[in-house]
Amino acid sequence: MARQQDDARERLIEGTSELLWERGYVGVSPAAILRRSGVGQGSMYHHFQGKGDLVLAAEQRSAALMQEELRSVLTGDGTAFERISAYLLRERDALRGCRVGRLVADPEVVVNDQLREPVRETFALLHRFLVDVIEEGRAAGEFAPEIDADETASALAAVVQGGYALARAEQSVVPYERAVRGALALLRASVPNAG
Repeated sequence: MARQQDDARERLIEGTSELLWERGYVGVSPAAILRRSGVGQGSMYHHFQGKGDLVLAAEQRSAALMQEELRSVLTGDGTAFERISAYLLRERDALRGCRVGRLVADPEVVVNDQLREPVRETFALLHRFLVDVIEEGRAAGEFAPEIDADETASALAAVVQGGYALARAEQSVVPYERAVRGALALLRASVPNAG
């Protein structure tokens, strides 16, 4: 019985996470959650106090997955440029956008500190990892000493999130791919004596 309850809880979280990615908070109703997860209404209210509680659990799950991916790519092996390239070029569904980043387009999430926290925390971690990698690259002579790590980290994160918006607007991955290749070209051009 406990295993069935754990399974129902997992299906609710996963179903809600997928719906949030597709529709946003406003577009996710309890009925849609139940249909997507394939569990009964009693299971939802057995495990969660309501939609907000379930959405928060789904956000936290998505944020944890993204944070682990960031940690793996940006703190792993390779030069600073290789790690940043791996982050920018990793396989993504550009037309669906960022599972975590898309949440801040939703007014219900933006005005709710608790719902916004997993997003804020994830982007803060991304920023910290990027700053660290850029500083490593500067110290190793991969990047120009005058590159501001804080500003460059923000620009790289904005390229990815903005690339998603451009891809969705065009319904094509091409704008996203151009954006990340452009960011890498600018980073490569900053290398001292790269000419």
